[in-house]
Amino acid sequence: MTEWFFHNGQQQAGPLDDAAARNFARANPGAHCWREGFTDWLPVGQVAELYGGTASSPPPPPPPGGGGIWGAFAGGGNPFTPPPPGPASALDYTIHGHEMQYVEVSLAPGDSAIAEAGALLYKDASVDMNTIFGDGSSRDGGSVLDQLWGAGKRVLSGSTLFTTVFTQRGSGPGTVAFSAPYPGTISALKLADYGGRLICHKDSFLAAARGVAIGIYFQRRILTGLFGGDGFIMQKLEGDGIVFIHMGGTLVERTLQPGEVIHVDTGCLAAMTADIDFDVEQVGGIKSMLFGGEGLFFARLRGPGKVWLQSLPFSRLAGRMLASSLVGTREEGGVFGAIGNILDKR
Repeated sequence: MTEWFFHNGQQQAGPLDDAAARNFARANPGAHCWREGFTDWLPVGQVAELYGGTASSPPPPPPPGGGGIWGAFAGGGNPFTPPPPGPASALDYTIHGHEMQYVEVSLAPGDSAIAEAGALLYKDASVDMNTIFGDGSSRDGGSVLDQLWGAGKRVLSGSTLFTTVFTQRGSGPGTVAFSAPYPGTISALKLADYGGRLICHKDSFLAAARGVAIGIYFQRRILTGLFGGDGFIMQKLEGDGIVFIHMGGTLVERTLQPGEVIHVDTGCLAAMTADIDFDVEQVGGIKSMLFGGEGLFFARLRGPGKVWLQSLPFSRLAGRMLASSLVGTREEGGVFGAIGNILDKR
């Protein structure tokens, strides 16, 4: 059962069930209301479910005499103070699968999640899907300049101009699920646990609670930008909510102590905290650089901080698939291709 609370600037009333809340809203059209799933107190005239109208139509006038339930609290102080809403929604989720994972998110009424275009697996009919311009971090949409800046940052970080927002419009919880784009691991990370910021590989972001901002991280070191595996721009996730990032293959988590250094293949870095020092270091001698198979440079990660590594970056998987397809084409061309040419001539 939904529990409603009301206040008129001086006193509060509640909890009330749906029927009592509708009667209360009709008697007190100037009050504000709150229930679980709301991010802030709202005027009752903006909450259609309280009076059966539309969000843009005014509530009916109060009955003669007014009064209502406020008198019950005239000398009783403040019966309830709802917790202040956080900047980002809290999400209940379950990650399913092993090699090909998907994450199932439960949304409370009014809650929203954002996702990359094409990440949807399925959703309940009560979950509204809306494609917006920009990164979707602002709940009110933001100004035109904010939307343009958000969209520009997404393009620079390798994403599309648009973000998909999923909002539960029903009276109970709703479910939406997002799937990984290729074999790997989905990891749920709460940004508040990492100082409110994570730096990610450009293709790592999958979904998040609405309120998480998707920005760009510029790599200022020339060699790192050229040979670090991600170019000069990476994704920056900011906020305090939960984000879901996808990593190819098996996930490896390493917590680095101050001054601790590890060398990583340049494509295997999936995400890191903002305090990690990311640079490149030459692989070794000429033979190692030419024939070692690891390229010219390692990614050098220096603590303190935490890093997330992927055992099978998509670039490596795509390279192996391309190499295999070329070999297969040449082999088939040598036998079956010749037979096909003979048949074609006949």
